[in-house]
Amino acid sequence: MMSIKNGSCLCGEIHFEVEGDFESFFLCHCSRCRKDTGSSHAANLFSSSAKLRWLTGQDKVKVFTLPSTLHTKSFCSVCGSALPNLQMEGDLLVVPAGSLDSELFFKPNAHINISSKAEWDQDLETLPKIDNDPVNA
Repeated sequence: MMSIKNGSCLCGEIHFEVEGDFESFFLCHCSRCRKDTGSSHAANLFSSSAKLRWLTGQDKVKVFTLPSTLHTKSFCSVCGSALPNLQMEGDLLVVPAGSLDSELFFKPNAHINISSKAEWDQDLETLPKIDNDPVNA
């Protein structure tokens, strides 16, 4: 039996499901992934066999491909949340891990593109760990 994962955007306008399994889960530190996430890395799941189905809000999904590259990002046109997209002429499904509402029971396979890692992204595991948002506490 294939697994089904559910996901959505931040504002709730878009819901989707992914039926099938992921072959890999990478944390990419390249400059393009840092730009399109606003973070130290992108956390994406990859599948060549899983199927994506939009449940609501497909008309609000926008896709941007950086010219002269294969770098593609799908996002909600209302709230900007990262969403799944098909790449390589539909042969590869890329799903931002944070867009899933279903739990993942496996960890990333690897950090990739470490050679372009941000200078400030060093030894982050040594920082204090706080249970809640210190700004809104």
